[in-house]
Amino acid sequence: MELTLLGTGTPEGLPRPGCPCAACAVSVGTLSRAATAVLVDGALLLDLTPGAVLAGARAGHSLAGVRQVLLTHPHDGPAVELPPGLPAAGRVPDGRELSVISGHRVRAVPMDAPGTGYEVTGPDGGRLLYLPPGGAPAGARVPAGRPYDVVLADVLGRPEALARLRATGAVGPATDVIAVHLDHDVPPGPELDRRCAAAGARTVPDGTTVLVGEYRAAPGLPRRTLVLGGARSGKSYEAERRLAAFPEVVYVATGGGRDGDAEWAQRVGLHRERRPSSWRTVETCEVAPLLADSGPPLLVDCLALWLTDAMDTAGAWDDSVWAKGGRSQLHERTAELAAAVRSTRRQVVLVSNEVGSGVVPATASGRRFRDELGRLNAAVAGECEHVLLVVAGQAVVLKQ
Repeated sequence: MELTLLGTGTPEGLPRPGCPCAACAVSVGTLSRAATAVLVDGALLLDLTPGAVLAGARAGHSLAGVRQVLLTHPHDGPAVELPPGLPAAGRVPDGRELSVISGHRVRAVPMDAPGTGYEVTGPDGGRLLYLPPGGAPAGARVPAGRPYDVVLADVLGRPEALARLRATGAVGPATDVIAVHLDHDVPPGPELDRRCAAAGARTVPDGTTVLVGEYRAAPGLPRRTLVLGGARSGKSYEAERRLAAFPEVVYVATGGGRDGDAEWAQRVGLHRERRPSSWRTVETCEVAPLLADSGPPLLVDCLALWLTDAMDTAGAWDDSVWAKGGRSQLHERTAELAAAVRSTRRQVVLVSNEVGSGVVPATASGRRFRDELGRLNAAVAGECEHVLLVVAGQAVVLKQ
């Protein structure tokens, strides 16, 4: 089965008409994207968008052989322009199956939002799942026999849809996940590729032809990632986003509770509210045993609070205790954590505060904490394949 992506953007396209945002300003040339539409084997067209005939011609395909045009957008979606010679555009009712004269079988997949998804099986047995913008399957099921070969979905807008498909086995390690319905929320270019790769997906330019079942190297997913950043830089959000497309994640909260601190409780509550419901939270500073265990991905937030607990345990805030053994006790524990990161077989994302760029702490204990956190960050970064620094909400790759 051959798929040609005539467009890969949202219904408004990219850049959006009249939009002054930075992402739209740089979405020119090869970075521009028409509304998403897919031509399957030259016979089936999924979504009819303005300029489809010209888009097909640019990709080296004619639409003269199209036998069926199906729509996925909600009924109040973008206007449909039917070029002369194409069959009338239609929609398959949820759960119904349609046989196309070309030999393709199409089943309408119910969505949890307005719109229709389609499962397409080609004459050669290849399987495609195509989801509308902002849509996720309602009660996704494992396709009979094996996972889909290709999934085209709104990966960045609805990462939990991909997580749900992975949880049911509909998306497996060999599934080619391609992000479509791309909008101006993410800057085009390397940042877009990085975010898609973190979800195990990829992007392709408009006009790309994909052969279902063709060998393709899977997107490289770093097993160990350290996300650094200052206060309110967006580091925790960046870390959570890197695992949003995975069905099961253990969130390791090292902050714990603070009796009587309403503001801290509010901060913790906001963090919990934005996590997917399928994630499990563990409040502990005993991180090394979790890294040694097998299981789903870990998100550890954050190492600065972990270090605070470690210094409490070692009595390292007191100068005399620090000199008499607190230093060696703390260094043993930080070395244990770095060794656990090195030897873990789990996928893990760790969050920490970047230090040393501001005012020098006024106390010896404050300077000690700053120095030890810098050493800890350096040790953990040395054991991670991927290190990011988040500044003003922008992620800068330090190590890849």
